[in-house]
Amino acid sequence: MSNRLRPPSRQWQITVLCGGPSAEREISLSSGRAVAAAIRELGHWVIEADITPDDLSALDTPADIIFPVLHGRFGEDGQLQEILEQRGLTFVGSGSEASRICIDKDATKRKWKEAGLPTAPWVVLDSNHGSVPDELKPPFVVKPLEEGSSIGIHICDTVEALHRVLPQVILDFGPILVEQWLEGPELTVGVLGHDPLPVIQVHPAVGWYDYAAKYERDDTDYFLDPGLDRATYQAIQHLAVKAFDVLGCLHLARIDLILDRHFGPQLLEINTIPGFTDHSLLPKAAAHLGISFPRLVEMLLEMAWDGQRPG
Repeated sequence: MSNRLRPPSRQWQITVLCGGPSAEREISLSSGRAVAAAIRELGHWVIEADITPDDLSALDTPADIIFPVLHGRFGEDGQLQEILEQRGLTFVGSGSEASRICIDKDATKRKWKEAGLPTAPWVVLDSNHGSVPDELKPPFVVKPLEEGSSIGIHICDTVEALHRVLPQVILDFGPILVEQWLEGPELTVGVLGHDPLPVIQVHPAVGWYDYAAKYERDDTDYFLDPGLDRATYQAIQHLAVKAFDVLGCLHLARIDLILDRHFGPQLLEINTIPGFTDHSLLPKAAAHLGISFPRLVEMLLEMAWDGQRPG
């Protein structure tokens, strides 16, 4: 697929959906503005529309293609995708079934484990707490099952610290995932179509890669040449595509993993609607291949228009 922009053979009417009800609303609005600007540069008509479960009026305006850029609940968990499918609308991104799995960190990791793909050991705890199996050793990473952008994440160095944070995190988010902390560089790999983008190593200046490091600070380093040997680099890219395919994803996603010092690459989670802000990693990786931001948006529109949907 060519990386070059070309004049549109026809002008599409495109609705960019952004905002929504999740905790990632502001990020989504920023991503939506960037995508809409690129579509205008491509020469198509575009409407930017906020959408929530209680207000679907944005879908009443005729459009050739819907471009959802909603992160988190409603936008990324299959609810919106199911509505689009029921209405017979053409849209960018994964369908409802894959989205429902991918938003759920536990369901995602179970799919990967069933397929024999490596993922960090974990357990799910709820209001009854349950217990942490012996094979999980501190430090632990506590994650809400269905939040993104590092929202609600806690790092617990001891079992006692884990039990101190559990009640409030469960009260705020419901069942949570407790995952083994892995020691090694944090990597992310975008998938475009079914092709892997360059591997990026994420290196926050302070602490770990939290919300501030992702969206607010300017001192997080992103290494597009992470210094991996060729075999490891290609193995990580191959693993990312397999992780994408096993979950039934379409068009785009970003897969996060740790290159553990003892066990090699370990999958963490997947984002089916990754960010499109100036801090966002999938556009950074595409740009490293010479794919400009408008061309990236154009490629995704072409995939949707060409009907890359499950049969």
